[in-house]
Amino acid sequence: MITVTATPWKLGWELELDTGGITQVRSLAKAKQQVREYLDTVDPDVDHTSWEITIVPEHGGIFDEVLEAKTDTELAQEATRNAAKRMKDAVRELTDSGVSMTDTAVILGVTKARVSQLVS
Repeated sequence: MITVTATPWKLGWELELDTGGITQVRSLAKAKQQVREYLDTVDPDVDHTSWEITIVPEHGGIFDEVLEAKTDTELAQEATRNAAKRMKDAVRELTDSGVSMTDTAVILGVTKARVSQLVS
């Protein structure tokens, strides 16, 4: 994995690779491809097409806010996945122990239809 720091300048973005080396690109939309082309030029014997490249805008101001928001979003998505798994496990345990689907719904604060979905 390569992390690339992108710094804005008047003609686009300067891309500084954590492995060393600098290249430029007009638009961040083309930054990963530009990094691969740069790597292919520097080391043509290596296939860089499947390398994971992370573009990180220069720290400071709005860029820090964006990075924090992305991190918060990723953490929220992970928490949602964990909660869904725990809910499904709880439904399974309750129904396996003989609690009716109706009572399971009341215990978990969801609809009977949701319990039915989680059982499936």
